[in-house]
Parts: sequence; C-alpha cells; structure tokens
Amino acid sequence: MKEVTSLTNPIIKDIRALALKKFRDREHLFMTEGLKLVIDAFEAGWTIRTLLYAKAGRGNDAVERLAARTVAAGGLVLVVSEKVLSAVTRRDNPQMVVGVFEQKTLPLDAVRPADADVWVALDRVRDPGNLGTILRTADAVGAKGVILVGDCTDSFSIETVRATMGSIFAVPIVRASPEAFLAWRRGYAGRMVGTHLEGSVDYRTVDYRKGPTLLMMGNEQQGLPENLASACDTLVRIPQAGRADSLNLAVATGVMLYEIRRHALPLEDRSKA
Repeated sequence: MKEVTSLTNPIIKDIRALALKKFRDREHLFMTEGLKLVIDAFEAGWTIRTLLYAKAGRGNDAVERLAARTVAAGGLVLVVSEKVLSAVTRRDNPQMVVGVFEQKTLPLDAVRPADADVWVALDRVRDPGNLGTILRTADAVGAKGVILVGDCTDSFSIETVRATMGSIFAVPIVRASPEAFLAWRRGYAGRMVGTHLEGSVDYRTVDYRKGPTLLMMGNEQQGLPENLASACDTLVRIPQAGRADSLNLAVATGVMLYEIRRHALPLEDRSKA
C-alpha cells in the first residue's frame, strides 16, 4: 500500500493513459469508479490490478476491507490525493474509489444460445452512452450478452463503463467482424430479429417465445446494412405516432428487449427476473 500525491508518479501516468483506447488495448485494462462498482467487479470474478482511494477513505471500514481484498488478490493499493483522483477520472468531484481491472470478453464461438436465451447484436454502435445504456438494459431484462459487430465504440471506455452503472461486469461482451458474425449466424439455430425502418412487421405481433432470439440493431445513423438485414429471419418496425422518424438506439433496443422478454418477466415480481 503506497501513498501518492504527484501526477508525475509513473503508476498514475500509466493509469491516466487508460483514458486512450490504444493504451487500454495495449495493457488490456480499464477503469471503473465508485465503491459499489468495484465491489460488484470483485463479486463477479473480475481481476483487479490497482485500487486507488482518497485519503478521506482512511478509517472507512468498507474501503479498508476492499483494500485488504485487493492486496490478497495480488493487486496494488494506492492512497491518493483528491487532485490525483480528479486527474485520473477527469472529474471535479471524483468518487472516493477507483479500480483498474483486466478486460474480459467472450469469443464468438462460445456463444451457443439455447431455449429462451436472448442475445443482442449491435452493428457499428458509435456512441459510448448508447452502448453503456444497452448493456445496462440487457442486464435488467436478463439477456445473455451483447455482440459488437464491426467498428464499434470501445465497451471499456470510461464513458461506456459509467453508463453501464456496473452492468459491464454482469453482461458478457463479444467482438466480431461482420464476416465472422455472418459465418457464425449461419450455424445459429434460433431466430434473428432485426429492426428496420422498412420492416413490414409490427414488433408487437411477433411471438418471441419460440426458441432463442438474437436481436440485431443497426448503426445510429445508417441502420442495418443490407448484408445484416438479409441475414435476419424477421425485420420489424417500432411504430411512431409523432413527427420523429426514428428512436435513439438505446431506447429502441430497450423497447425491443422488454417486448421480447415480456412473457418471461412475471407481473407479480419483475425485480427478480
């Protein structure tokens, strides 16, 4: 356990560099903020490398237990000034605790949906807030994971991780090229449903209870390209009564996921589904 107050400390400089994707990719690491989220990561079995906590956390039982747990797991603990925490998180009022964890993704060939499983595939999602919100929603409805197809925003950026509110640790993430995804899809035994402005089927009229479902959502600006749209078994539309011609990607994904999972979320106790 070390005390650090200088921004020129080499460990702090390396952690600050994780704000850039090339350094996250090179080190295979990312940051998460907040006591609860760091505890969630531990509980979900993620590997911690470094724990930073503010000097004000000294004497806090929960923080000190977390520090002891980090040391026991082979991680480094740094007690830092608020100036250092602000620089690391790029926030004026940072959380008391920051954890640096190893990234974790699932290989595409490990995805074998069964029964009533629901997976989400996202084509070239570019906005980290959208991706984080979709991961959080997928977690809320009990979806099995999210497949990122093509050139997507980084699921381990600090903006995405913040938007997940901890669901980054609960929802498996897969990355795949369009070619690899389409090859995998040919062996997928379930139904692939895509949203499309030209979809002729109202999303509320589809029976999603027949086997596993793969929900395919398109890019924020361009929607689904032809190769992914034609790979879908069903193209659906979400009707709109107002002047807007489309929905935000995260909102549309949420609407679809809750409809797909509607029969699996009992009215009497949805919180435990």
